[in-house]
Amino acid sequence: MTEPANLTARKRQATRDRIAAAAAQLVADGGLAGTTVESIAAAAEVGRATFFRYFSCKEDAVADGMTRHWLDAITAALSAQPPQLSARDAVVGAFHAFGDGFGDISAQVRDLAVMTRSSPVLSAWTLQIYVNYESAIAELVAPRLPDLQPDDPRPRLIGAVAMASVRIALYSALTWPGRVQPRFRFRALRLRASLRASRRLRASAFAG
Repeated sequence: MTEPANLTARKRQATRDRIAAAAAQLVADGGLAGTTVESIAAAAEVGRATFFRYFSCKEDAVADGMTRHWLDAITAALSAQPPQLSARDAVVGAFHAFGDGFGDISAQVRDLAVMTRSSPVLSAWTLQIYVNYESAIAELVAPRLPDLQPDDPRPRLIGAVAMASVRIALYSALTWPGRVQPRFRFRALRLRASLRASRRLRASAFAG
């Protein structure tokens, strides 16, 4: 990619991030029902048409703005794992590392969990973002898998199990306030067991 193309891509990403951040802040301050596309566009200093070039509705922007930072932290932690680790151990290690820094973003995550429980539409958009991160995790762990084949389901399976653990841990935060970080570590241990079980399930499914 040429430098002008890189600059254009960075500007587009910056605009998208600004819109998403404005949406998340407005909803955090005034609730989802009171937030409109127009108010998000005004807060982000863009026009209504520009908003719709990046997002299809306000829920899409809110979900993106409230999940991008901490979900990016998960993929960053996974990328930082030592290259000699297996795919399973790298994901478990990333969860441990993520738990160490979770306190910095726990309030934002709790706000998102509360809103998604109260809004089926926002919940649906958030789940779609989780699916996107399943794909991101799959891409990061694929090089760590031995004998990787075209259309190999293992990377996506690992991504799905990992993000399922994230969702369970986040919703647990509402039930056990103040215990989110230990529960993320607990989920990391359970994730290891889940990945072992999914590997056995896959082996059984393809054996028949």
